[in-house]
Amino acid sequence: MNGNQSHFMNGKTGADADPMAIAERELGAFIRAVTELFGPEQARLAADDWINQLELMDDLPGPTKRYWGSVTVAALAQLARRLNSDVDRPT
Repeated sequence: MNGNQSHFMNGKTGADADPMAIAERELGAFIRAVTELFGPEQARLAADDWINQLELMDDLPGPTKRYWGSVTVAALAQLARRLNSDVDRPT
């Protein structure tokens, strides 16, 4: 097995060693999904939530994408609360 295959089998690529590259991919995927499902305004707010959640962490997540999911899940919780409060508002 060559080096590229072993990294693939471990779920890591060369970029996985760079936390900023992982963060950019995770945030980009999150923004695209929220834009598609809820529109650009909610995506902008959700991106702010994602960044705020990252800033609240004591340490940066680990060296693989799996650890960055905790930031995304926390931002999704914020999005859900915001969307639920919008539904509950009288019109």
